[in-house]
Amino acid sequence: MEGVTLEKIFDVWASGGTVMYPLFFLACLLYTQAFQLIFYVRRTSLNKRNEFQWAQWVQSPEKAEGRVAEIIRYTQTDTSSAKQVRNRFDEVRMATLNLVDRRVRFVNTLVATAPLLGLLGTVIGMLQTFLGLATSGGGETAGVVASGISEALLTTLTGLIIALPGLFIVMIIQRQKHGLEANITRLECLTLSQLKID
Repeated sequence: MEGVTLEKIFDVWASGGTVMYPLFFLACLLYTQAFQLIFYVRRTSLNKRNEFQWAQWVQSPEKAEGRVAEIIRYTQTDTSSAKQVRNRFDEVRMATLNLVDRRVRFVNTLVATAPLLGLLGTVIGMLQTFLGLATSGGGETAGVVASGISEALLTTLTGLIIALPGLFIVMIIQRQKHGLEANITRLECLTLSQLKID
């Protein structure tokens, strides 16, 4: 069995028609945005390995480390009431999670666009098939029909291949986001209970 060569890949790509170019651009944009978002959420997440130390860090913010240190210091600086601490934690949530939510919506839009672009390629391919049937005669008909159907099916397949992994990546991002949100809430509860402020 022969290996897949670059020439064969280009032949298959070309048989998908002009819709393959926007699909390629969409795939690049989708996966670039998705992986950037995964790395952003991981970079901003709180280190759960040190969660047992969080209570100590709340009591002594100068000993805190990493992202937790930033949040503890920000939420405790110039605060004298529980309401002020809660407001600071709300600001932390908004700054961190709203950006993630906006970018997840954008990635979801790209995921939803991929099958629709594939469907556009299907319609174009079928129109070419019918046009070829109407205008060609004799032995040319089979080639024209095969070409149109190939374009129709290949673009649909490509759209689905782009979208399906994107759905799973969005689910991973959502799970990481919920974990980050839970950790911020846990840190807020620890802060309020340890500081015993009104």
